[in-house]
Amino acid sequence: MKPVSLSESSLPAQIWNSALQLDNIPVISTQSLVPPGARAVVIAPHPGDEVVTCGGLLQLLSTMGHPLQLISITDGSASHPASQQWSEKRLSVFRSQESVEALRRLGLPMHSLKWIRGGFTDNVLAEHELELTEFIARYLRPGDVVFSTWAADGLSDHDAVGRASATAASIAGATFNEVPVWAWHWPARDRELIPWHRARKLRLDTWTVARKSHATHAYASQLDGEPAIGIAPLLPRVLLERMRLPYEIVFV
Repeated sequence: MKPVSLSESSLPAQIWNSALQLDNIPVISTQSLVPPGARAVVIAPHPGDEVVTCGGLLQLLSTMGHPLQLISITDGSASHPASQQWSEKRLSVFRSQESVEALRRLGLPMHSLKWIRGGFTDNVLAEHELELTEFIARYLRPGDVVFSTWAADGLSDHDAVGRASATAASIAGATFNEVPVWAWHWPARDRELIPWHRARKLRLDTWTVARKSHATHAYASQLDGEPAIGIAPLLPRVLLERMRLPYEIVFV
């Protein structure tokens, strides 16, 4: 996850809580999204994106006994440039620990979870898209159902990982689904840029939502900014509020 400028005063104008189309998105079941026996692969550009994008879906799939694989593209160590409190050296260790705790809070089977860490550098993924595509394709196989960030999410790393994941899935013969993250926080005037015809709504029960929200709060390094050097919280309140919605939306 990366810094964005989200004014608290502009909250009512965000797509996620103002678009009328949200009420009309068709509901999809977990079984329809990931067929029985299929492996689900979640590809996260930065630590925490796996929870923000698919924290509810991961819980449902784990409960149903689906094989799961996570691919973390970067270690998120460049999230606080020029920070002494959160240096790259500290974050390279700390953010992976945050992810372990977050996945534990989701209730995932850590002893058997397949988890690949790419070690790519934050902020420059678009410059290494071919290498990124080849890396992802190495871990996919026919029949996989892949989830990653939308290629038009509006954040360079998210867009690059979305494009690379789509290409890699096509090469591997896997099904690819995109999940918007920052796109929901675009101004309401941009709502027509959302591919509503591809959107599907996965309903989450109260406990699944609660665990997802609890997991998001495991990312302590992302919850507080450093105003002295111009760094806002990387998990702003507006995003944390959206994590409590009783559904996740996927572009199929």
